[in-house]
Amino acid sequence: MRSTCSLIAVVLTVLMAAPRIQASSGGPEASAPQTHVAGQPALDAAVQEHARAVEKDRETVRLFLQRADVQAIAGKYGIDLRRAETAVAAMDASEVAQIAAKARDADRALAGGQSSVTISTTTIIIVLLVLILLIVAIH
Repeated sequence: MRSTCSLIAVVLTVLMAAPRIQASSGGPEASAPQTHVAGQPALDAAVQEHARAVEKDRETVRLFLQRADVQAIAGKYGIDLRRAETAVAAMDASEVAQIAAKARDADRALAGGQSSVTISTTTIIIVLLVLILLIVAIH
């Protein structure tokens, strides 16, 4: 048992020291100029576009949660929308994108008239349940 622990310690030490040794050796990679596929302006633009898209998705979900019919349904089922809005602020980009897509679908269904209210109510309930699951997972 003791020799196993010693062996693991040695392996981990070597693995941790290897990047430092390679970086300080100044091998051929260190002197060669680095070329990038995309320039810094392109990378900056991509990051800014991603941030705008995520913020647009967050705003879509916030506006959906502020709808009177959504608030009525949430109140009927005892869902605290303030906690849901807080959870939206804590979500990562992929979670927000998924919820925003569902919110857009529900919003379109609600705007479609009375014939789609049954579908939209189901969609609202699903969106709110996903938000509740995310709230529970975060806390």
